Amino acid sequence: MRINLSEWALKHRSLVVYLMIVAVVAGVMSYFRLGRNEDPAFIIKTMVVSAAWPGATIDDTVKQVTERIERTLQETPHLDYMRSSTSAGLTTIFVNLTGDTNARQVADTWRHVREIVGDMRHTLPNGVLGPAFNDKFGDTFGIIYGFTADGFSGRELRDYVEDIRSKLLQVTDVSKIEILGAQDERIFVEFSVKELATLGIDRSALIGALQAQNVVRPGGTIQTGNEKVSLRVSGAFRSEQDLMNINFAVNGRMLRLSDIAQVRRGYADPPQPLFRVNGKPAIGLAISMRDGGDILALGTNIKKVMTSATADLPIGIEPILVADQAVTVKSAIGEFMTSLWQAIAIILAVSFISLGVRPGLVIALSIPLTLAIVFSVMELVHIDMQRISLGALIIALALLVDDAMTTTDATLNRLSHGDDKMEAATFAFRTYAFSMLAGTLVTIAGFVPVGFAQSSAGEYTFSLFAVVAIALIVSWFVAVIFAPLLAVVLLKPPATTGPAEPSKILTAYRNFLSKAVKMKWATILLTVALFAASLLALPLIPNQFFPASDRPELLVDLRLPQNASIYASEDVAKRFDEALKNDEDVLRWSVYVGRGAIRFYLPLDVQLPNDFFSQAVVVAKDVKARERLQAKLEKLLANEFPSLVSRISPLELGPPVGWPIQYRVSGPEIGKIREIAFKLAQVISSDPLTEKVNFDWIEPVREVRITINQDEARLLGLSSSALASVLNTVVSGDTVTQVRDDIYLINVVARATDEQRVSLATLRNLQVSLANGRTAPLSQFATFEYAQDYPLVWRRDRIPTLTVQANVKAGSLPETVADQLSTGIDELRKTLPAGYAVTIGGTVEESQKSQASVVAVIPLMLLIMLTVLMVELRSFQRLGLVLSVAPLGLIGVVGALLLSGRPLGFVAILGILALLGMIIKNAVILIGQIENERAQGKEVVQAVIDASSLRFRPIMLTAVSTVLGMIPIAPTVFWGPMAFAIMGGLLVATILTLVFLPTVYAAWFGRAKDAAVKDVPAVSGM
Repeated sequence: MRINLSEWALKHRSLVVYLMIVAVVAGVMSYFRLGRNEDPAFIIKTMVVSAAWPGATIDDTVKQVTERIERTLQETPHLDYMRSSTSAGLTTIFVNLTGDTNARQVADTWRHVREIVGDMRHTLPNGVLGPAFNDKFGDTFGIIYGFTADGFSGRELRDYVEDIRSKLLQVTDVSKIEILGAQDERIFVEFSVKELATLGIDRSALIGALQAQNVVRPGGTIQTGNEKVSLRVSGAFRSEQDLMNINFAVNGRMLRLSDIAQVRRGYADPPQPLFRVNGKPAIGLAISMRDGGDILALGTNIKKVMTSATADLPIGIEPILVADQAVTVKSAIGEFMTSLWQAIAIILAVSFISLGVRPGLVIALSIPLTLAIVFSVMELVHIDMQRISLGALIIALALLVDDAMTTTDATLNRLSHGDDKMEAATFAFRTYAFSMLAGTLVTIAGFVPVGFAQSSAGEYTFSLFAVVAIALIVSWFVAVIFAPLLAVVLLKPPATTGPAEPSKILTAYRNFLSKAVKMKWATILLTVALFAASLLALPLIPNQFFPASDRPELLVDLRLPQNASIYASEDVAKRFDEALKNDEDVLRWSVYVGRGAIRFYLPLDVQLPNDFFSQAVVVAKDVKARERLQAKLEKLLANEFPSLVSRISPLELGPPVGWPIQYRVSGPEIGKIREIAFKLAQVISSDPLTEKVNFDWIEPVREVRITINQDEARLLGLSSSALASVLNTVVSGDTVTQVRDDIYLINVVARATDEQRVSLATLRNLQVSLANGRTAPLSQFATFEYAQDYPLVWRRDRIPTLTVQANVKAGSLPETVADQLSTGIDELRKTLPAGYAVTIGGTVEESQKSQASVVAVIPLMLLIMLTVLMVELRSFQRLGLVLSVAPLGLIGVVGALLLSGRPLGFVAILGILALLGMIIKNAVILIGQIENERAQGKEVVQAVIDASSLRFRPIMLTAVSTVLGMIPIAPTVFWGPMAFAIMGGLLVATILTLVFLPTVYAAWFGRAKDAAVKDVPAVSGM
C-alpha cells in the first residue's frame, strides 16, 4: 500500500504545525542573513601573465618573450584561447579557459600555469623581468571613493588617503583596497650634459658614488656578557637635502652634488595612470568585498568608518563617493521585492476571486510558507539575493501555486460530493500527487539547460535553475503535507451536497470543446497551421544576447592614436571634464587617464593600461537622463574630439563583450592582415546600421633609430650596451638608488635637464665619456634616421590578429547587423590566401557560444522529461500525445514577442525551454484525469470532455496566476523578454492543452469505435 503523505500529516497535526512554525521562523531569519549582491558571482576564467624586457624592440619582444611564454601556455589544461598584447619591451598575455571549467579546476589550472611558466623561466633572454601572474582579474571593486585636495600637495593627500585605507581594511567583509591615481614620488638629479663634459665628470662614477653611500649593509654586532649591541653605519639618504650635500672629488677638488646638478623632489615623469573626479585630480580608494559577503552590510560599515575617518580631515581635502554598489543593490533589491509582493498580491487576488475567501486563504498561507523554506535552502546552498535569484523567485512564485491550487480545488470538489474533511483532504494525494510530482520534475527539467549550460552566460544564470528547482520541489511538499492540514482547518463543506450548477464560463467551454471534438480534423489542422505560421514568423523577431543594464552610468572610451603620450590623454580628459561640468543631466563622473576603469561591477570589459587610452564613468541622474546625455556626448565627441576613437555605452549585463560588432583578421604576416582588415572595414562601413568602424591596432608609429658605427665605437672604447645606457640615463632617466621616507620608497632618478632631453639636436651633440677621460659627440660614430614600427601587436593563439570593431546605431541589434553583413564578409573570405581567416567576435560570438552551451544540454533535458513521463504514463501513445502539445507554446511566444517588440535573447530562450516543462505538466495531469474517467466506464469522448471540464478551473487558474504574476517583471530590461515569452506561450499553450489535447486524444483513442460525437451535458459536481 502506497503511503499517503496528506493522511500522515493529518494524523500528526501537532508535529506538522510545529514544523510549519519552525519553517517560517527559519525562513525569516534566513531572509535577513542572505547575502545581497547586484549580479550573481561567476568566475572570470582569465589569468594575466606579463613580462618586461626593457630596451627590446617589439619584434624581439614578440619572438623572444611572447612566443616562448605562449608556447608554454599552450600546455594549459582547459585552455580555450590566448590573447596577447606586445609592445616594445612589454608583453601581456590573457589566458582564457573554456566555459565548462569549474571553480576548483580554475584554481588548479592557475597553479599549473605558475609551475610551467616558472619551469621555462630560464629560457627567456637575460634582462627579462617577470613573468608576473594575476589570477585575480575578476575581482570587483564595488565601492570607490575619490579624494581631491585644495591647497595640499600630492604627498600630503596620499598620506591622508593611506591612513583611511588602513582603517577601511579592518572593516568586516573587506577583501582588498586598491589605490587609484596616486603618483609615486621621485627625487630627480638633473644635470647638464655639457657641464659634466666640461668638468670632466664621468656620469657612471657619479651614479656609483650615490649607490655606494646609500647601500643597506650590516655593520656587525658586538656580543658582551650582558647584552648585544648592533653597529649602524651612517650615510643612508633620508631626504633630497642629503643628496644635495654629497661631495665628489673632481680633478683634485671637492664639489657638492648641488653645484653640478639640480636636485628636486617631484612625481613620476611621465605620470602613472591618473584619476580625476568631477573634473579635479584625485586619489581613489577602490574597495573589494570578500566572496559571499553582503554588499549592503559592507556599504553600511564602510559609511560608518568613512564618516569617522573623514571628520578629522583638514579643510580642503574632500572625499567624494564615486561608485557605490551598495546603493545600486539596495535599489535593485527594493524594486524586485516590490515586484515580488505585487506578484503575490496578484496571485492571491486571483485565488480569492476564483476560489472564494476560505480556499483563497489556503493558497495565501501556502505561499509564504513555501517562500520561507526556499529562503532557508538558499542560505544553506549559498545562493545570494541578486538580479537572477530574485527574478527566479518571481518566476517560481507563479509556478509554485499550481500544486496548492490543484490540492485545494480537489478538496473542494470532494467536499461538494459529501466527503468528510479527512477524506476530501487526502483525495488529492491519492489522485493527483504523483502526476503533480511528475509535472514538477518535468518543469524543473525544462530549466536544466539553464543550470548546466557550460558557458559564462550559463554560469551567470545558474541561480535561475537552482531557485526555481528548490521552489517547485518545496511547493509540492507544501501542497501534499501542509495544504491539506490548512484545508481541514479553513474549508467548510457546502450547505448542500450533490451536483453543483456549472458556471457560465465552464458551460461555454464544454460547448466549445464539444464542437472542437466534433470537428476534430479542422481543429487539428488549424492548430498545426498556427504552429507553422509561428515558425515562419520566428525570423521576424530580432535576436539579442543580453540587454544593456538599467543603471544610470555611461562608459565613455577616449582613445587617441597609439603613439599618443599620457600628457595628450590628460589634456583630452580635462577638455572632456569641462564639457560635463554644467550639464544638468550629470550627477557625477570620474575619468581614468592612461587606463580603463577598475572593475567596479562584475561584467565590466576591463581595458589594459595604455598611455593613449582613457575611460570615463559618467553617472546620470536617472535612466532617462542617461539617454539624453548619451545623445549629447555622441554629438560632442564627434564635433570637438574628431581625432578620438570614442565609444559611449551603458553598462552591459551578462559576460563582458566590448564593441558589439567585432571581426578578427588573423594570419602570419602583419602587412597582409592590415590589407585584409582595410577591405573588411569597407564591407562593415557599407552597412547603414554600423558606425565608428575602427581597429584595435593598425597604425604604425614614428621612432628614431640610432645606427652605431661599430668599428668607430670600438676604436673609442665604446659598446652599444654602454651607449644605450647613456641614452636612457640622459633621456628617460635611470633609477640609481632609493630614499627611504616613512612607508614609501622614493626612487632617485638621474637624467639630463628638460631642454636637453626633448631635443633631437641635443642628442646628436650628446657628449659621450671615453675611457681616456675625454668626450666625443654621439654624431661622430652614430647616424640618426626616422622609421616606422607598430606600437603594439595583438595575437590570438600565437597568430597575429587584428580586430575590426564597430558600433551599431541606436535601435539596432548586433545580431541583426551581423546577419546583414554575412553575405559581403563571405565574399571577402573567398578571396583570402591560405593561412588567413576572418572570424566573427563580439556580441555575436558570445551569443553563439552561450546558445551552443544551452543546446548541448537539451538532450539531457529531453531524456529527463521523457523518462519522467514514461514512468508516469507507461504508454508510448500517451507520451506522444503529451509531446504533441509541448511545442505549441511557440505560437504564443512568437505572438507575444512580436506584439511587445521584445527581442529573442539568451534569457528569453531559457524561458522558452522552461515553458516546455510547464505545458507538459498540465498535459500529464489532464491525461491522467482522462484515464481516471475512462476507468469509471465512460466512453472516450465523454471521458475527454468530463475530464477536461474537471481540470478546466485549476489549469486556467494556474495559467492566469502565472501570466498575471509575470506582469511586475515584464517592463524590466533584463527579465522583460522572458516574461513576455512565458506569458504569451503559457496562455496560448493552456488553451490548446484544454482544446487541442482532448481533441487529439479523442481522435486517437476513439478512432476504432468511430462513434458520432454528440453534445455532452454538464457533469455533476463541475
